[in-house]
Amino acid sequence: MAKFMDVHRGMVGITPDQLHEAHEADLRIQDQEGVRFEHAWADPESGVVYCLSEAPDKASVQRIHERAGHPADEIHPVPLEV
Repeated sequence: MAKFMDVHRGMVGITPDQLHEAHEADLRIQDQEGVRFEHAWADPESGVVYCLSEAPDKASVQRIHERAGHPADEIHPVPLEV
């Protein structure tokens, strides 16, 4: 499976609890698309949230985020890592 980093914008003021709940919403349904969400980060000041996942393709990542109520603004493949 490939890795993806997605970006969500417009989440100014997101709290740790809200980030946790959004991540949990993804985790509850991720198996339906063969996605594995690994981690999420947020900057409450700028409102940007980042999520790292493994998935068959970026469309499956977006479908999970949409169904969980927070579609990604950008999804980038991450083909190299160290």
